[in-house]
Amino acid sequence: MNILLVTDSYPPEIRSASHLMLELAQELKCRDHRVTVITTWPEYNLDQDQALRDFKEFETEDGINVIRVKTLPHHNVNYLVRGLSQLLMPVQFLLKLRKYKIKPDAVVVYSPPLPLALVGSWLRRKGVRNLLNVQDLFPQNAIDLGILTSKMQIKFFQAIERYAYRTADVVTVHSDGNRKMVLQQHPELGSKLRLLHNWVDIDHHSHEDESSSRTQVDFRQKWGIKQKHVAVFAGVMGPSQYLELILGVAERLQDQNDLLFLLVGDGKEKEKLQALAKDKNLNNIQFEGFISRDVYPDLLKACSIGLVCLSPQNKTPVVPGKILGHMASGLPVVAFLHTASDGHAMIADAKCGVSANSADWEDCAEVLRALMQRSDEFESIGLSGKKYATEHFSKEVCVSQLEAMIL
Repeated sequence: MNILLVTDSYPPEIRSASHLMLELAQELKCRDHRVTVITTWPEYNLDQDQALRDFKEFETEDGINVIRVKTLPHHNVNYLVRGLSQLLMPVQFLLKLRKYKIKPDAVVVYSPPLPLALVGSWLRRKGVRNLLNVQDLFPQNAIDLGILTSKMQIKFFQAIERYAYRTADVVTVHSDGNRKMVLQQHPELGSKLRLLHNWVDIDHHSHEDESSSRTQVDFRQKWGIKQKHVAVFAGVMGPSQYLELILGVAERLQDQNDLLFLLVGDGKEKEKLQALAKDKNLNNIQFEGFISRDVYPDLLKACSIGLVCLSPQNKTPVVPGKILGHMASGLPVVAFLHTASDGHAMIADAKCGVSANSADWEDCAEVLRALMQRSDEFESIGLSGKKYATEHFSKEVCVSQLEAMIL
């Protein structure tokens, strides 16, 4: 079967979306499907130690055809430029698909950005089965965060959302709370709306995986980490991640001399966060740049706790993909989430850590302090999470479900 994956993020860009789509492409290829990925040109969230190699517009990487499209800037720019870039993307993508004569049997579109769903809508007119994988409920999350305030803009994007749902054969969401919210807003979707959990490559995250011949990286030595315990956040540092909360928690836990808060990545908020940490004289915070997916398991191996954070302004039940990565690696999870997030229930069911309402900074600090008092249980807590992730979120299980939806 010829399968097309449509996404604005793919390696070497480093973010949960790019990893998710890479793992999907690899697993589908292993199942003897012919896979093509169309994505944007790699410019953002790149490994700090890796010189950007020369890319071609069309390449074959490990048996997967990858088309990279140069677009207007769509990260670390103002929302007007970002919105224009996203609206132009579907046209640019479709032109490149025509150029390379890509004729898929099925298309899987990753949203956000929502306008990319129009690629699937157009291809469906030609008999291509169209699966829309919805991660963030846009425009609702942008409304909650105060990014979208104009009534005209809101109505415009809501119209695109309705059209995208109507022209998809299958719409998937990654948690039951998201499913209920979408059905409440779009009851006409009925059986078209399916629950498909995000997946994680358990083997890739496993500390015991010795199959790779690469040299492992000792991040404690590389970054001069002396503390016994490290609580790590790795990823994009943007407004929705609400990382000023982690700085607030670090300020309240300065008496924990054996704990370091490690923030790895980049984004619009990074410079502001670094300045804030300096102003507060927080010596238990350390910032580093992006690292590649290949050495990410080495980073987690050097850490004791996996941090996850989301703004309390978000009212959708989104479950951050970082939770799954921490579970797969056997790290206890500490998640500061808005009250609507399904992540709270997931962490409780998996017995893999603790969570708190990200609007309550004092409670967030206290749940982490209480977990630190159970440091002798970190290994068993982490193993519980890994077992749960293996049973429910392994890429083999989830991709089998996706495969059944597009066949």
